[in-house]
Amino acid sequence: MVVTGATEVCDDNSGYDRVAELRAFDDTKAGVKGLVDSGVTKVPRMFIKPPDHKSEDASDTGKIQLSIPIINLEGIDKDPLLHKEIVDKIRCASETCGFFQVVNHGIHVSVLEEMKDGVCRFFEQDIEAKKEFYSRDFSRRFRYNSNFDLYTAPVANWRDTCVSSMAPDPAKPEELPAALRDILPEYSKQVMRLGIFLFKLFSEALGLNPRHLEEMKCAEGLAVLCHYYPACPQPELGT
Repeated sequence: MVVTGATEVCDDNSGYDRVAELRAFDDTKAGVKGLVDSGVTKVPRMFIKPPDHKSEDASDTGKIQLSIPIINLEGIDKDPLLHKEIVDKIRCASETCGFFQVVNHGIHVSVLEEMKDGVCRFFEQDIEAKKEFYSRDFSRRFRYNSNFDLYTAPVANWRDTCVSSMAPDPAKPEELPAALRDILPEYSKQVMRLGIFLFKLFSEALGLNPRHLEEMKCAEGLAVLCHYYPACPQPELGT
């Protein structure tokens, strides 16, 4: 039996009620960080993959080699030949892998670091300070919870998440937690600028006018989603 605050969460095999465990966990509004802060030494069953959901040969996991394409945007606006080369790389990565990582993208390192620090400040503050933002109401422009699909997924992930709608109808300053109130709007502004630029490159890669996807309103929306992974007491379980 795992205890979180005044809430007991069943963790044995006899009479296990998964729905009751999920509700008890959700009702604490403390997330996975709350479990860790309460001193749990065993991972609750809701986070453990049942045998029929585990890989047939877990040993093969370590043999998988995944190479993510990395595209360097430095100097793209200064050299037409380099510009074309980068567009070609984006086309190739999109066709063969489906995604890629960009570096030298123009978002200041100080902004990235402050955004990460702000997310940590939010999740590591006192539970009572976070509770007002805990919600599964998708109409809220800023909310935090643990596992958006908590009641439908076969197993829960060992993480907490906050998400904010920042475009086209951004969250108001008073709707944001103090830990993110200053940095989130600035970070979002720079990400939107990068997104619009990337859509231009995608358009070129498709042989279209650079503004084609932007004019289709592909770059109008932005939701900033941030995961937080507290230390797991049983990492060998692969939660």
